[in-house]
Amino acid sequence: MKIASITSHRLRVPLGDKTFYSSQAAFPERNSYLVRIETDDGTVGWGEGGQYGPAEPVAACVDSVIAPRLIGRDPTEPVRIWEELYAFSRDFGQRGPYIEAMSAIDIALWDISGKAVGLPIWKLLGGRFRDRIAAYATGCYYPPDFDDLPKLLRALEVEAASYVDSGFGLLKVKIGLLSPKQDIERLSVIRETIGPDIGLLVDANHGYNAGTAVRMGHLMEPLDVRFFEEPVPPEDRDGYRKVRAENPIPVAGGECDFTRYGFRDLIAGGCVDIAQPDLAVCGGFTAMTHILALANSFGVATVPHVWGSGIAVAAALQAIAVIPAFPHTANALPLFNAPVIEFDRKHNPLRDDLLEAPLTLEDGAILIPDGPGLGVNIRDEIVAQYSS
Repeated sequence: MKIASITSHRLRVPLGDKTFYSSQAAFPERNSYLVRIETDDGTVGWGEGGQYGPAEPVAACVDSVIAPRLIGRDPTEPVRIWEELYAFSRDFGQRGPYIEAMSAIDIALWDISGKAVGLPIWKLLGGRFRDRIAAYATGCYYPPDFDDLPKLLRALEVEAASYVDSGFGLLKVKIGLLSPKQDIERLSVIRETIGPDIGLLVDANHGYNAGTAVRMGHLMEPLDVRFFEEPVPPEDRDGYRKVRAENPIPVAGGECDFTRYGFRDLIAGGCVDIAQPDLAVCGGFTAMTHILALANSFGVATVPHVWGSGIAVAAALQAIAVIPAFPHTANALPLFNAPVIEFDRKHNPLRDDLLEAPLTLEDGAILIPDGPGLGVNIRDEIVAQYSS
């Protein structure tokens, strides 16, 4: 079996009146960069690279630099290929588009490797610890008219209640666009709506400086917030350490970090309680195995970040399946010592329509596919519909 072709797909879905905000900016569209690798015997593997930024730089890295080096290679050697690609690009591509491109390639190669032997990726990675993964809804973003606080609070009651009604036991809420006082009002309304038994998580998308993040952590403590994601900019390691040391809520981060080297600095530097590698960013499955071992050795939990198309969600399911309870107990509980999966709930046809069998919530969890490779099949017509 040899790699015969590597094809880039840049997908975009304008959101129109469904535009939403995090602390950083508006999201007027959903986009994903997908790579399709086909072998000389017709086996096809799919991967995804990047998350928020434009797809063109990642596609250029694949099309102009990486793909020509891989044609004719054995696709069932993803670890060797990863290390060789990293060594080749080390002088100019230790992070950013090159690693995002390698992430897409790596995911697709593991997909092919599983299909070549008729096994899911979780089996190739050593075996799964669970057959379903508890999911947390990511929602409660800010609407374009976020400055109308009374209207915003009324809408939050409806949205938060819908996640509970859908069966979620965990909800992640965006903060950081409004003042701490206003965001505490938002969180208080949400906590009152969902009740005391639903786990509440927050994500600032690096919207605070360290001092404000520490203050925000103390203000949130009475609301029983389970983790505080990206409180400060990802490059502010000292800020992370300050927030972790001085605020009462566990600190999560890492979606903007790359490879074992970026996570070495984040984890060994004492920055986080929970590491959040994104498979489409950090280097794919191969890098994920490095990061998981590093996190475990420092007593840090691993809860991957997930954003993007159905391929990104499917890849995360395969990876999270092989994360052991940490620490081990006879009754592992979601988020306390068992990993969970992020399930973004904002409008995204690339997530909901791309797969022939959509990944859906059942009793608060998502089943891990048993099929070969990623365990999912792609609808080519959806790829064609949203290709740009």
